[in-house]
Amino acid sequence: MATVRRIKLGSQGLEVSAQGLGCMGMSAFYGPPKPEPDMIALIHHAVHTGVTFLDTSDVYGPFTNEILLGKALKGGIREKVQLATKFGIDPGTFAVKGDPAHVRASCEASLKRLDVDYIDLYYQHRIDTRVPIEITV
Repeated sequence: MATVRRIKLGSQGLEVSAQGLGCMGMSAFYGPPKPEPDMIALIHHAVHTGVTFLDTSDVYGPFTNEILLGKALKGGIREKVQLATKFGIDPGTFAVKGDPAHVRASCEASLKRLDVDYIDLYYQHRIDTRVPIEITV
């Protein structure tokens, strides 16, 4: 496996590869979705070369990018990566939402789509200015 420098994020001990893999373009926004087997192979190649920080969101696709990552993380890959996903944009309406019920529902749905027990970094894609950040958090 190649060596990619690692860095610490925050003060809680999370360490990630300095180079991450943003997965949005695999499923959305930059033309049609790319072939799933090719994208899974790309993710595996990135991990094999030392890129362990993978980033997605529920709105990418919508939903299909998290499903893709869930498939790519099978077979022991999950234990080798730090997984980030986002909430805050309602995938149905693209409205910005930060109320606690939406956050909880989004997190639970992301866990199911990713088919994982935990998310390493779960963060807000867009700030809902109608909800104080302390309430969102």
